[in-house]
Order: sequence, then C-alpha cells, then structure tokens
Amino acid sequence: MYRASDRLENERWLTDLQRAADSLDLGSEARSNAEDLFLSTVPENDRSKPAAVAASLYAGSLIAGDQRSQGAVADAVGVTRLTIQQRWKPLLERAGLEPPTW
Repeated sequence: MYRASDRLENERWLTDLQRAADSLDLGSEARSNAEDLFLSTVPENDRSKPAAVAASLYAGSLIAGDQRSQGAVADAVGVTRLTIQQRWKPLLERAGLEPPTW
C-alpha cells in the first residue's frame, strides 16, 4: 500500500505513466492497476523509475486483461523490452501478487 503523499512525490512519473498508457490505448482498469503497482513499489532512485513505470504498465494491463506486448510497452515508455522482462514478475511479487506461471 502507498501513502497519499507518494502520489504527489511521484507526480512526474505518474504523468509519464498516463502518457504511455494513452499511446498504448489502455483502458481505465489497466491504468488504475498500473498506477497502484507503481505507487506500491516505487523505487527510491529516480534512475530506476522509468523501468518501474514500464513494468507497472505491462503488469497492470495483464491483470486487467488488456494486455500489450512487452515491446509495445517498452517503446511507449522509452526503455528496452529486456527491462520489462526482468522486472514485471518481481514487481508483482513485491506488491503481494502471484505472477502467472505460463
């Protein structure tokens, strides 16, 4: 869980998340999931935040059944596909969710 102040402290990153969600044409449930995941697991280092945004978008879209490819999410955020591949499952685990086993 996150605090209300986390939203204010990470407004820049949430704007980036929404901008990428717009370019991916994600629905409101996927966006909400992605924001919650990001704010629940936000890294302290600003350098790691774009990767966290991308992994949150990918995982949030999976949860909502509005899945986008890792490549499409990576392009929308400006990170590599490998970044998402390495981070989305640990992000779900840190948020207390069980990643799929397929």
